Amino acid sequence: MKIADLEFFNFRNYEHFELSDIGDLVVLHGPNAVGKTNVLEGIHLVTAATSFRNAQIGQLVRQGSANARISAELSDGQRQMTTTLFMEAGKKRYQVNGKNKTASDIRGTLPAVSFIPDDLDLAKKSSSIKRNSLDNLGVQLSKSYNVVYRDYEKALKYKNRLLKDDSPQPLIDAINETLLTVATQLYCYRRSLFERMMPLVQDQYCKLAQSGELFGATYQPSWLRVQERFPGLTSFPEESVQTMEREDVRTYINDAFVGYNGEEVRARRAFVGPHNDQIAFELDGKDASTFASQGQQRSIVLAWKLAEVQLVEQMTGANPVLLLDDVMSELDASRRDMLVEAVGDKVQTFITATDLSSFNKSLIDRAQIVRCGD
Repeated sequence: MKIADLEFFNFRNYEHFELSDIGDLVVLHGPNAVGKTNVLEGIHLVTAATSFRNAQIGQLVRQGSANARISAELSDGQRQMTTTLFMEAGKKRYQVNGKNKTASDIRGTLPAVSFIPDDLDLAKKSSSIKRNSLDNLGVQLSKSYNVVYRDYEKALKYKNRLLKDDSPQPLIDAINETLLTVATQLYCYRRSLFERMMPLVQDQYCKLAQSGELFGATYQPSWLRVQERFPGLTSFPEESVQTMEREDVRTYINDAFVGYNGEEVRARRAFVGPHNDQIAFELDGKDASTFASQGQQRSIVLAWKLAEVQLVEQMTGANPVLLLDDVMSELDASRRDMLVEAVGDKVQTFITATDLSSFNKSLIDRAQIVRCGD
């Protein structure tokens, strides 16, 4: 599936915006603050069913308007479908060919991979960014992943509220029973996705790296992280993490709930669960967040995004739409060229830029250039 036509009404700064007969490569250019990123956000909303800005509905509707609408006509050359997102009164609702659908129904029809300036923090900042990146991909690839992720977030929020309010232990034990099931499922889903992603990232990084260093990544579950913070309370065998079965995971999480309950009560927040798993990147065995140069960190992030594109194709048999928001200027000429070469004409790509001078002539010649802000 690719986007053939796109239309906004009262979305962000646009009263009306339309793109027709969209090709494989679209470059949106113009000065800052004219709405280029808004176009990519609209595409992300109507494909991945989320905003990469984590925006509230009220921020998406044009100021002074009661509602907004985004429509995208999708086509694979043989069949067509129109996906429409309505935003009003703090709510979103979707339709496909005029029939009401849920956000979960929308995700997966045309997965979206976005690369925005904030993603450059993926290599150098906390594990939460890496976890979120995996989860954002996972919920598009699997409805089950999405259900488990949402259920886990709700249960975790409730547990943290109980801990913050000094609730009785029986209430905490009760929510742990619910949390145990979804925590086990989410860990297994995310860990499996991590294991599938890493060889692809390693391969992409090898192509991008200019000095031949080896990329690696580790995934440390929460029960081992907490063990490091509070040694002596509960001990878990680290060597078994790579090969453990679902029931082993369930047992370890349950034991950690019991073993670290006192620390959670004292801290008034939950330590145990996939929300506290650690993902670390390495170059030649050294922590990439500390030892990697800025160029190496950019290569890691670019390799990660290209691996996401690959994984979508492997798991769904179709290519995602790729959204590049003002990141070409963050990459040097060789990395820009490798990015464009990697996506080729298989992956429909939308790029925003303030200046076209950073693009090579071959890209400009085959792109649909859209001037924003005129």
